[in-house]
Amino acid sequence: MQIQQNSFHSAYLNRGMHFRHYGHSGKPIIVFPSSGGSFYEYEDFGMIDAIRWFIDNGIVQVFTPESVDSEAFLSNWKSPYERADMHNRYDGYIVHELTGYIKAKLNYYGGFIATGCSMGAYHALNFFLRHPDLFDTTIALSGVYDARFFVGDYSDKNVYENSPVDYIWNLNDPWFINKYREGTIIVCTGQGRWEEESIKDTRKMEEAFKFKQIPAWIDYWGYDVDHDWPWWRIQMPYFLGALRELKLL
Repeated sequence: MQIQQNSFHSAYLNRGMHFRHYGHSGKPIIVFPSSGGSFYEYEDFGMIDAIRWFIDNGIVQVFTPESVDSEAFLSNWKSPYERADMHNRYDGYIVHELTGYIKAKLNYYGGFIATGCSMGAYHALNFFLRHPDLFDTTIALSGVYDARFFVGDYSDKNVYENSPVDYIWNLNDPWFINKYREGTIIVCTGQGRWEEESIKDTRKMEEAFKFKQIPAWIDYWGYDVDHDWPWWRIQMPYFLGALRELKLL
């Protein structure tokens, strides 16, 4: 497997941002780290090995960017406004800089897959919903999709626009709705230990998608399926395999 480590200066974040690139060809996947996780977390916790077959066979290639969660929604010493503002700067880095770099490097101009576990799943679904022109697939594993989980009852435009369980209900723009219907949405949660918040928010998203007539694969795994890496190492290749069978990869 080809593994490259890269970095470049982000104008949005005013710093160098690292990421790793796994694979040689195939549809690009952007993996968002879990809470405060590093750009090498996905490899360290065995997720790259779990999907190695898809990488080695040129079906997908994986990009694992750094997170700024510790300066954004997890930075409890900042105001909610500042936290959401920092997240939006990260949004700019991902959407305009990182994916632009990937497109140029690969000469690729198709859709991306957004994925992640735990807080990474929040990012994966939020980025897909905010930018369906860029991401045509999301695989969100054990996420929380309500910004109130991070900032409490405070809300402003920036917070609201990063809270999928809220904005999806009021989003009626046919361009977005049609893009969602054309895309592939997979939201999965276990029902075991530490999954209570994920189950609650997954049900909220399921209700919203049904109301908006947006097709989505909402999957609740068993009561023994915990919010933890051993299960995510099973889930991710399972869903990639399903996409492969459906000829979506």
